[in-house]
Amino acid sequence: MIKKIVGSILILSSFFAMSKQGTTHIYMAGDSTMSIKDVKDYPETGWGMPFSIFFNESVSVVNLAKNGRSTRTFKTEGLWKKIIDNIQVGDYVFIQFGHNDESKKKIDRYTSPDQFADNLTHFINDINAKKAHAILLTPITRRYFNKMGTLKETHPIYADKVRQVAQETGVDFIDMEKVTTAYFQSLGDKGSALRFMHIGANLHPNYPFGVTDDTHLNQLGAREVAQLVLTQLKILNHPLVKKLRTPDPKHLKLKG
Repeated sequence: MIKKIVGSILILSSFFAMSKQGTTHIYMAGDSTMSIKDVKDYPETGWGMPFSIFFNESVSVVNLAKNGRSTRTFKTEGLWKKIIDNIQVGDYVFIQFGHNDESKKKIDRYTSPDQFADNLTHFINDINAKKAHAILLTPITRRYFNKMGTLKETHPIYADKVRQVAQETGVDFIDMEKVTTAYFQSLGDKGSALRFMHIGANLHPNYPFGVTDDTHLNQLGAREVAQLVLTQLKILNHPLVKKLRTPDPKHLKLKG
């Protein structure tokens, strides 16, 4: 009984700490390319993990992105409701889906293009009703090179649906499919492979037989994609840029 009481006190303390006046919350709604990973999955890393430490103490990042989720299952499993039930005036929600919505082979998560667009619009309307701010992103590219050494388009129709919804609703928009395609293309086949889950056999305890995965990022890839998102926010002159972490002067190298 004492343990339960202590646990409840800790939970309430955390809630009030997060909800203290002046705190801006960034909620993250998305799939495995954005989500927090368990230790058993490392070095697989969602870009939302390094992104969360870019901001100062006035910002609290709540990453609710989950592996395998589409816009449809994010709703049916109650993950979207968690955001809407807790979001406050002036908060932000990053929305990035598409990988699983477009997967016809996995009918448990597949969402038709029109329903995908409707779900995104529904999310944005919910956020607007709470007087918060949506930031819509196209899904990051998969790493599929053709014989000519060019990255293939991996989100046909669905990325365009995101662009369409962004234009129709007027929300802040980052075209991460184009941004990541340009970035990984610049690195080439070998360089880009170092950013994804490519591990040889007997090199990592989590993957004794090795793994070749051109969808999910490793720690390096996730950090660089998070940096690409931040760069786009700076290009937009987004208000969140004013809430970035200030470096410790001790860590800055003196010039001259």
